[in-house]
Amino acid sequence: MSTIIASLAEISDNYDALFVDLWGCVHDGIKAFPDANEALTKYRKKGGKVILVTNSPKPRAGVEKQLISFGVSPDSWDSIASSGDSARVAMFKGKVGVKVYFIGETRDLPFFEPLKLLDDPEPIHRVPLEEADGIVCTGPFDSKADPEDMRKTLLLAKQKGLKLLCANPDIVVDRGDIREWCAGALAQLYTEMGGESLYFGKPHPPIYDLARSRLVALGETIDMDRILAIGDGIQTDVSGAFNEDIDSLFVSGGLAKEETKTINQPNVKALNAYLLDQKQAPRFTIGYLR
Repeated sequence: MSTIIASLAEISDNYDALFVDLWGCVHDGIKAFPDANEALTKYRKKGGKVILVTNSPKPRAGVEKQLISFGVSPDSWDSIASSGDSARVAMFKGKVGVKVYFIGETRDLPFFEPLKLLDDPEPIHRVPLEEADGIVCTGPFDSKADPEDMRKTLLLAKQKGLKLLCANPDIVVDRGDIREWCAGALAQLYTEMGGESLYFGKPHPPIYDLARSRLVALGETIDMDRILAIGDGIQTDVSGAFNEDIDSLFVSGGLAKEETKTINQPNVKALNAYLLDQKQAPRFTIGYLR
């Protein structure tokens, strides 16, 4: 059974670093949550380190720009580990070839900007599907469209034996009150069709390796039992933390708000039923990060 807490401060002294999800925890895709801003800022003032670990397909600089526009305080975090950065490293290493078919929105084109982290990156070219060696997916062409609309395209890709690099394993996110599809929905469909999808965000190991490297860059060497992962994705944030042997704080008022009947805090019976159904056991649960 997950322990329900009223505030991060109740448990924060037990951890030297936080791996914090963004969407649904720190902001809603439109604006920052003031209570989350305050809680993380107070944690840092006491000496804790905050790494924002996000399944955003954006490079770190793009995520930071977005945070500023949403009103997320720069005092509330130390560094960023994005699925986009992790996936970009793989792309520029040629994991899906050098001629790639791009699935995503125009705003995600910075994904293809030169990567300075590698000494000898592969030259990546965006080409039509018929000419492609692989697929790079940062999200649907239209985030509100049914992923099934892409089945015909994905079927052709599968017949060609193309690998799909998924830059955001999330299935859905809530932008304000609007639910939108993410790259993970297309990758899931492609896998179900028999294609091969490569993932680089939560709950998969590469993004946690990146998050730990961000701590090292800050001059910190922190044991895993002193790291707390915070997130609202039960099969991404919570599952990923479990796989990495990291304690987790589940924010029930995000994606699972209805299932857990969260108003200020989750309904205990509904929360337990949801966790049982999802086969996940976060160490702690809170309605909203505060």
